[in-house]
Amino acid sequence: MDLATALRWSAERYPQRRAVGGRDPLTYAQWDARTERVAHALHGLGAGEGTRAVFLLGGGEPLATLHLGAQKARVTSLPLSTRLGVDELAFCIGDCDPALIAVDEATQEIVTQALERVENPPPVVWAGNPGDAPTGTPSVWHAAQRAAGSPVPVVPGDDDVSVMLYTSGTTGRPKGVPRTHRAEHHAALAHLVQTGHAPGEVTLGVMPLFHTMGLRSLLASVLAAGTWVPQAGFDAEQTLDLIAAEQVSALYLVPTIYWSLLQTGRFEESTSVRRLAYAGAAMTPFVAERLAQSLRPERFVNHFGSTEIYTFTIGPEGAAKPGCAGRAGLFSRVRLVDPRPDASPDEVVAQGETGQVAVSMRSPEAFAGYWRRPDADRKAIRDGWYFTGDLATTDEDGDLWVTGRVDDMINSGGENIYPGEIEDALAASPDLDEVVVVGTPHERWGQAVTAFVVSTSGDEPAETVAKLDLFARESSGLPSLKRPKRIVVVDQIPKSAVGKVLRRQLTAGEFVALADSADGPAQ
Repeated sequence: MDLATALRWSAERYPQRRAVGGRDPLTYAQWDARTERVAHALHGLGAGEGTRAVFLLGGGEPLATLHLGAQKARVTSLPLSTRLGVDELAFCIGDCDPALIAVDEATQEIVTQALERVENPPPVVWAGNPGDAPTGTPSVWHAAQRAAGSPVPVVPGDDDVSVMLYTSGTTGRPKGVPRTHRAEHHAALAHLVQTGHAPGEVTLGVMPLFHTMGLRSLLASVLAAGTWVPQAGFDAEQTLDLIAAEQVSALYLVPTIYWSLLQTGRFEESTSVRRLAYAGAAMTPFVAERLAQSLRPERFVNHFGSTEIYTFTIGPEGAAKPGCAGRAGLFSRVRLVDPRPDASPDEVVAQGETGQVAVSMRSPEAFAGYWRRPDADRKAIRDGWYFTGDLATTDEDGDLWVTGRVDDMINSGGENIYPGEIEDALAASPDLDEVVVVGTPHERWGQAVTAFVVSTSGDEPAETVAKLDLFARESSGLPSLKRPKRIVVVDQIPKSAVGKVLRRQLTAGEFVALADSADGPAQ
């Protein structure tokens, strides 16, 4: 099924049910009508059937409406990250060749700068506050007001591209990932089943729509005729207030957001929340246990997947097996294969051995290949399998445990070391807010296991180095090979717009050390 039809059918079933929560709520009938007008407006502004449209907005309901309107217009939606730099933004715009680009108050200036570097710049349309539209810039909302309210006479096909997301670019330039209506619909269905998402569920929409997690929260809510509660930007205190006011019952967030909510000391007040799910990065057992203790949720799910294939595996026992990625999802087939770059998908590793996660491209949630990147296709897709770059092992139950990335593996003294195990052990230290482990150059060892940490408030950086060194040696349970040879205290860990750690910045030396054991004794 296509997503335009999915929204229309939900509106037919529950026209008066609240579709959008928050300060400006909409019923399904109202949202259905509004997105029809936006679809007409997109056509009128030059985004015809089969074209692409870039949406660079701060988030919230306006962006969701543009995305759903594009589905009805048979226009590929391209929600780009508002945290892209000028060069990255110019690259993405030039790469996808859009029919138009929609901006708001927060993004107009950077788009103007980026378009100066694009050979054939697309027209810019306004999607911010209607009253603030710059002179001479067409407004999507004004065009929508003038448009007919009748359904757009367009029916997207299942194989039409619904959305193209750009990878976060933690390594190299971003890659476009086209996803069809079929893939997006199956991914939303999988999300409903795998997280226990109930009909009429109230879901927080704080994850950005340029990330697959944000889209999944939105689309699963539409399929279940639930209420999607937008929050344009994350603020922990505001999030907790919104959960209480809207009686949010389901959360799907990255671990860093959960950590911030726990730090407020108020998370246990969120008694309406019955379902927790997370993805996007590993969650330490320490954080998982605190979440389970705070809310005692009915469901606590670790979703392991990617932009390319939404679901790899599902860990449905977040409390009983914290951090476990579980088994293949509803529409997935997964193998652990030899982590060599040229390994065949048939080279499956033995139980307990570390292998690269490979996922069958036959999944209806899968993409078909990268946008204009045959080189990336050759690297990631072999013999009908997608090689994720993730490393994992299986336990005696057959459940998957993610240990890191192929590119993150540390080779110290000829031994392969996986950062995830060390991070989990060090995260139990009471003197840290965050910890990330990478390999940094070392004359003797080749690479040194290096822990980049953020101190708890009140501690001096040098004191944190000493405390963590003592904890690693006496309380972490880590063998000497895996204990940090270097400890660096930083003000913050570099992250992408959706909370993914940018390890390459740390390995490249792009940080300011508040304290560094390389200047002292910890070896």
